[in-house]
Amino acid sequence: MLNALKDRHLSRKLGRRSLLFSAAYSIVLSTSLLGCGSNPPVSNSTTNSTTNTSKPADTKPTEASKSNTGSKKVIRIIRSRGLGGLAVLEKKGTLAKELEKIGYEVKWLEFAAGPQQLEAVLNANGLDIATTAAHPPVFAQAAGGSLVYLAASPTNGKSVSLLVPKDSPAKTIADLKGKKVAFQKASIGHYLAVRAFEDAGLTINDFESVFLPPADAVTALTQGKIDAWYIWEPFVTRAEIAGIGRVLTDGEKLQDVPNYISTNRKFYEENKEAIKALFEEVEKADAWVGANPKEAAELLTDVAKIEVPVLEKVHTKYEYGLRPITEDTIKSQERVAEFWFKYKLIPNKPNVREGFLKPEEYEYLLPKNVLALAKEKKS
Repeated sequence: MLNALKDRHLSRKLGRRSLLFSAAYSIVLSTSLLGCGSNPPVSNSTTNSTTNTSKPADTKPTEASKSNTGSKKVIRIIRSRGLGGLAVLEKKGTLAKELEKIGYEVKWLEFAAGPQQLEAVLNANGLDIATTAAHPPVFAQAAGGSLVYLAASPTNGKSVSLLVPKDSPAKTIADLKGKKVAFQKASIGHYLAVRAFEDAGLTINDFESVFLPPADAVTALTQGKIDAWYIWEPFVTRAEIAGIGRVLTDGEKLQDVPNYISTNRKFYEENKEAIKALFEEVEKADAWVGANPKEAAELLTDVAKIEVPVLEKVHTKYEYGLRPITEDTIKSQERVAEFWFKYKLIPNKPNVREGFLKPEEYEYLLPKNVLALAKEKKS
């Protein structure tokens, strides 16, 4: 009971943090993640022929690395709020059973968004596996975080929408010129807001950025303190159901980079077998959700707090499954770094390659069907 209370306290504490890696820059800030096989490859912390010069991860032992005493190791994974394969694994207890076979205990934690996840993974020793959009990792790397990109997942731009108050007169993006638009700083919402205005022939200077975590943005939208909010599911659907917002547009045409599953380098080096097992299970669970959206909705309705028919519709906004890390993937992340550096929202343009592993390391971690996707693309 005491440990559970500590976990909840840590999650709430990190969720309230308003600075991400404040020593480097100020930032306020968000699917998928088992078989054991060959021995994991040994990493010398070089990636894709590039020397890793990023700062080392927090040297305090993680819960997972503390445990050579006979007790189970602990792997702390982000809770996915009732959506996708991770939510299914938590609800069914499948992942816990599989990881128990290799000496691990699973703990599920909840954070407001991707940036808070990476703060916990890289600086606060509060989380081991994060699932975020492409943007928080770049901000983390720019601040010197020793981040490792473990796998990619689909872009899923349709699941991120620009909400306006239900009675807003706005019909197009141009109608929001000069208005207050809220999002988590350095999140996918931030990126899509800028892209949406650019697509409409405007710039980032044509709207007032309001940096709010989701819980505060809901209140601000309800009270009329903001004119729009770029946010992801299930917040979009919940706002629609509550009658406080409607979708002006979504990010389907503008979201052009994948999402990522990441960790810190220390956790990766010490827990490769568990990460491999994790990916095997999440790939199975994602496949099940994609093929059975109604059953998934029935399973997760109490977690998502959305009625089954609506949650089933939400699930159809997503493409499921892990994606391999390829040279194209790395180049797309380099473009993300260039994008944010252009707008002077990161203090430097990080060498994002330092966070990617060698091809043979991905070959060990990722399921065979995921690796086959890269070969199909080449052919």
